Amino acid sequence: MKAVVIHKAKKVEVEEVPDPTILKPNDMIIKVTSTAICGTDLHFYNGLFPIEKPIHLGHEFMGIVEEVGKNITHVKKGDRVLVPCIIGCGQCYFCAHGLPPHCQNTNHHYGPEGNDKEKGGGVFGLGEGNGNYDGGQAEYVRVPWAKFGVIKVDDQLKDEEVLFLTDIFPTGWAAVERCELKGGETVAVFGCGPVGIMAQKAAWLQGAGRVIGIDVLDYRLDLAKQTAKSETIHAKKVNAVEKIREMTEGRGADVCIDAVGLEAQQSFWEKMINAFGQQAGSINALQSAMSGVRRGGIVSAIGVYGGNYSNFSLGQLFDKALTLKSGPVPLPSGLSELTNLVRERKVVLDDIITHTLPLSDAKKGYKIFNDKQDRCLKVVLKP
Repeated sequence: MKAVVIHKAKKVEVEEVPDPTILKPNDMIIKVTSTAICGTDLHFYNGLFPIEKPIHLGHEFMGIVEEVGKNITHVKKGDRVLVPCIIGCGQCYFCAHGLPPHCQNTNHHYGPEGNDKEKGGGVFGLGEGNGNYDGGQAEYVRVPWAKFGVIKVDDQLKDEEVLFLTDIFPTGWAAVERCELKGGETVAVFGCGPVGIMAQKAAWLQGAGRVIGIDVLDYRLDLAKQTAKSETIHAKKVNAVEKIREMTEGRGADVCIDAVGLEAQQSFWEKMINAFGQQAGSINALQSAMSGVRRGGIVSAIGVYGGNYSNFSLGQLFDKALTLKSGPVPLPSGLSELTNLVRERKVVLDDIITHTLPLSDAKKGYKIFNDKQDRCLKVVLKP
């Protein structure tokens, strides 16, 4: 079969690889019908995450059941299914408490510390540190622990309508849900990429009174206005933090969400400091969120970070009495409820798709997405 494989930074290829097979009773093989390129994939593409050996990329995918292990009874061959990006066992302490990303059984690198050596649960297509599971940018995928999380999709729903339930919409939803909106709050989202726009959509659904999207690219701000009906701030034209305060009687937003993560823009000197300090990426977006939120407010960091950062503003966090929440999306928890929002037409997810390409053009898809060419916001690949 064909699969998207990354060997080193900027080197993505579509290659012939062995077909997956059932290895354990809870396994499932699916034929992928739609998959997408995620911003997290770009962390490998840009060399910010280590590539110890070639990785079959992709954690946003869905398809048709091809084969099931003997313990799988809730779906059968021929069913269309959604596959959550997070791999949980459904039985350990964390899965039982709604925290599948911290599953104790799906990653051989699991540990309580949360560093480069001790990680949380498994994730598709994110390399050795996340369990070494092959990803979904492929013609076929083995889905382990498929008894927990995988759900059947209504035939009347097109792939594009539900594909982003595998990651980015639940991620945006979780970013807002952690902020415990009571109704009427001002929510500012740093980043108008796919996850940022999904967080903006989720903010309205969870009761926000005002939603503001911040970015540095005109076309992404335009898409935030069109698809999420947000107010927008162009962070290259004005000081975003000052503008947020101006819009909120000087206080700042009730909630700020960092949907950028470690790939925020950096100055030359910041890059030099990172090189000497052995830090990857930047926390500029998180620092902006901490400045833009009001005293006593909540900052939700859903953009991905890795490693330690020496310039974290702990004093600001304390002085402003901020609550900082973060972490990976808690899929598959809540997936059925979010699917109902799509089924009932309370949210539209496919309006952020700007490019649909055959799997064979994945190399092109990575380049235009990474380089922000042709107004690219989200790339869907069709095997």
